[in-house]
Amino acid sequence: MNENLPACPKCSGAYTYEMGALLVCPECGHEWSPAASGEPAGGPGEQVVRDAVGNVLADGDTVTVVKALKVKGSPSGIKAGTKVRNIRLVDGVDGHDIDCRIDGFGAMQLKSSVVKKA
Repeated sequence: MNENLPACPKCSGAYTYEMGALLVCPECGHEWSPAASGEPAGGPGEQVVRDAVGNVLADGDTVTVVKALKVKGSPSGIKAGTKVRNIRLVDGVDGHDIDCRIDGFGAMQLKSSVVKKA
């Protein structure tokens, strides 16, 4: 089985396979086109990053921090409501997928689960 194929959109079966130009689920018999499978337009290798409320984030977006964050080595943390401009999406360590510069703190990485698209 190919691990890169999406699950069946009808029954969520994991054992899908290709048959010509279609994807087929052997569990329920559903057939569908890979273009309609809900994969991102950039291709199967691209990662879609979503914020805390489910909005899709892109490079250059402005986001707002939704909860107070402690910053190691700083007496005060980042307050909820702080705006962060011009973010970059990266494959960071431990789920930190946003690279940004915050006024008063400098360059740092944030998790997408603690920000909301502004």
